[in-house]
Amino acid sequence: MKSSITAARRRPLLLLLGAGLLLNVLLIAPLWLRFGFGDGRWLAWEAWLLAAGFALLPDRRATRLLRWLAVVVVMTAVILGLSDGAIHQVLSRPLNLYFDINLLSASFHLLDGNLGRVAAVLIFAAVLLLLFVLAWVVARVLAISAAHRRPDRIFAGAVAFSALLLGAMETQGLRLMPVARTPVWDTLSFQLEQVRSTHRARIAFVDAAPDMPRPAEALSGLADTDVLMIFIESYGATIFELDRYRQLVTPTLERMQGELEQAGVSVVSGLLESPIRGGQSWLSHATALSGRWIDNQLWYRLLLESHHNSLIDDFRATGHQTMAVMPAIIMPWPEGRQLGFDRIFAARDLDYAGPALNWVTMPDQYTLHRFQDTLRPQAAQPLFAQIALISSHAPWTPILDVLPDWDGIADGAVFERWRDAGQTPQELWQDIERVRDHFARSVDYSIHVSLDFAARFVDDNTLMILLGDHQPATLITGHEASDAVPVHVISKNPRLLKPFRQRGFVDGLVPDHSRPAAGMDRLRDWLHEDFGNHQATP
Repeated sequence: MKSSITAARRRPLLLLLGAGLLLNVLLIAPLWLRFGFGDGRWLAWEAWLLAAGFALLPDRRATRLLRWLAVVVVMTAVILGLSDGAIHQVLSRPLNLYFDINLLSASFHLLDGNLGRVAAVLIFAAVLLLLFVLAWVVARVLAISAAHRRPDRIFAGAVAFSALLLGAMETQGLRLMPVARTPVWDTLSFQLEQVRSTHRARIAFVDAAPDMPRPAEALSGLADTDVLMIFIESYGATIFELDRYRQLVTPTLERMQGELEQAGVSVVSGLLESPIRGGQSWLSHATALSGRWIDNQLWYRLLLESHHNSLIDDFRATGHQTMAVMPAIIMPWPEGRQLGFDRIFAARDLDYAGPALNWVTMPDQYTLHRFQDTLRPQAAQPLFAQIALISSHAPWTPILDVLPDWDGIADGAVFERWRDAGQTPQELWQDIERVRDHFARSVDYSIHVSLDFAARFVDDNTLMILLGDHQPATLITGHEASDAVPVHVISKNPRLLKPFRQRGFVDGLVPDHSRPAAGMDRLRDWLHEDFGNHQATP
């Protein structure tokens, strides 16, 4: 009898402790995603304040309404915290609600491309269901920890007061317990400040825009030259910085260096700093084209709305036809028209008859073949083309071979042999080391294809600028990687390469990593300074 009474007396305390622990794990979990388990973040003051605070409140209608308000606040903080951790893992920056909402649709399309529409819908539905279940669990936890006996109320009051006091001190920068944090306050206040500061920056961007753009100006030094700006997906300096990747691509670079020399094609290489990493390639494209640092979606939208001049306008003023070849674009792309391209070739415009390869709509070799065989001959004027290659985009399976017979590529049906080749994304991504190896092999493929294209089709009247769009995600590079991407400038005409040598680019395919990388936004200025009317080279 005595033991049962003792157990009954202990039950409210155990419920309070259990509620606090469950809430604590839920609130700390986003920090573990962001910083890892070994970073010493184990205690969330708000968890204990909520568990103990609601234990003191009477079970009335007002309490129930307050409880659901707390659930909304907690779940909002958890969702934002988990999203912030995921953004850090992929893009190496914090979540910013002001311009990251669009990443929801981008994530869905990525899942759709890799796993199929049904799997993508099921995953999103499962996530929503999980969030609803967690919200219900939080509500139940806050409801069952009520303390009715005086000793229980004293204990709950002490916990609530201590959590409130120490949490308030934490928000003021006074941390008495190194393992404790206030994740709800930190997450919500940080996002609120992000929205405020981004709004202020938006106003500054708009106010400064009339004074900042470089006017469209002819590049007379390139008047008779086809200029091809070709981006390789996820081709970052980490390929050269980490031994495991460098050892894989070095044989290809050495072999292709020989083939370029045999074809009479010269190449100089350097580094540029990309505005982003891990994804959102269009921001690096916009940075290179516009000469402005575009590192978020808001700046990109403002750039489009401002009708800011870019290399597209410069080359049109020079007498070039402008073209975008974008095999990843499978939906309407009004941004291309806003940027000002004369002609846009999205995935469906490239008449590819082969299989899609998970997210990748078509192999890079087909894209370059289609450009050279069909699109380039259609231009009655010199051509400025932006080409965005995608074979080195995640999930990095399957890995293709470079076909030696470019003429035999035809409509791409030759790639049918790779329809079900290699591991599925689900199989590959169970082993992060295999993922890293496949990343390097896919980049190696894209480099090989691009340089083979250069050896075959670059002539005296072609300037090919081959560059990475951004570093891959942190899980590939590690946390210490730079933001630099390799740039290879290729031509048979020595005059076109001379200015880049003078800027520190070195002969060959391996950039000099001892030199600091200029920003990608400098590329437009360089072309004006080196090939514009005032600096045209005879």
